[in-house]
Amino acid sequence: MRARALMALVLAGGLAACSGIHGRQERGPTLAQGAGWHWDYIAAGSFDLATAVKPGPGGEVLTVYIEGDGLAYLSAREPSQDPTPTDPLALRLAMGHPGTGPVAYLARPCQYVMETRPRTCQVGYWTKARLAPEVVDSASLALDRLKADAHAQRLVLVGYSGGGGLAAVLAERRADVAGLVTVSGNLDFGLWTKTLDLTPLSQSVDPVTDAAKLAGRPQVHFVGADDKVVDIAIAQSFVAHQPTPASASIITVPGQDHGCCWAAAWATLARRPEMKAIPGWLP
Repeated sequence: MRARALMALVLAGGLAACSGIHGRQERGPTLAQGAGWHWDYIAAGSFDLATAVKPGPGGEVLTVYIEGDGLAYLSAREPSQDPTPTDPLALRLAMGHPGTGPVAYLARPCQYVMETRPRTCQVGYWTKARLAPEVVDSASLALDRLKADAHAQRLVLVGYSGGGGLAAVLAERRADVAGLVTVSGNLDFGLWTKTLDLTPLSQSVDPVTDAAKLAGRPQVHFVGADDKVVDIAIAQSFVAHQPTPASASIITVPGQDHGCCWAAAWATLARRPEMKAIPGWLP
């Protein structure tokens, strides 16, 4: 029963899905386009992935914000039929990015596409297989496209919640990722499911498995002091699996839980001294 209650926290805001699927489908594009960003879809391997790109010139370092798991479940027992987030938190973080270089947003498989282009979308891709190999491959192809469009040479990846796990796996597999930032990042699936007594993510790549490949790579991991969904032990385990953990900083944010209020605090958090280690982050 404890796990069921905690799973409800993973849905942070998810039960508000009663507002309607169409409203969720439009929330990301409306938010991005209202700020002058270009919203589009990239055909990347097995999936069509929603993206948003900040207008402006390209640059050497492209920062890409990766969305969380979205509305994975309607209740502790019932998976959602559409993982589009009720609150695209990673998009709001991206829109508050402090630097002047190119910035992009990358949604997860099947988010924002279920009404128009739901090819290969199955419930497993936002439950047990949320980081399946084909999911990682698709995201990597999308990064190639975003990077080329921005005329960038290197990437900085910023992932929220489950998007933090995806960002970590991508960083482990790509030589062009110059820095990794996670916000409430789920970075150790085995520890996470064990701690919360949840069903293992058996069809997913676990970010902690190859964490050692990030040795020496600049990283900043933000953790909410009041986060009951992904607590500090997850980030600590991820960093402990690296031979040179000094390259990674873990920042605990007082009063912060898993969802509220990262976007509101981002203007301050993104300018913390630890962020100077991330290439191209600030002018």
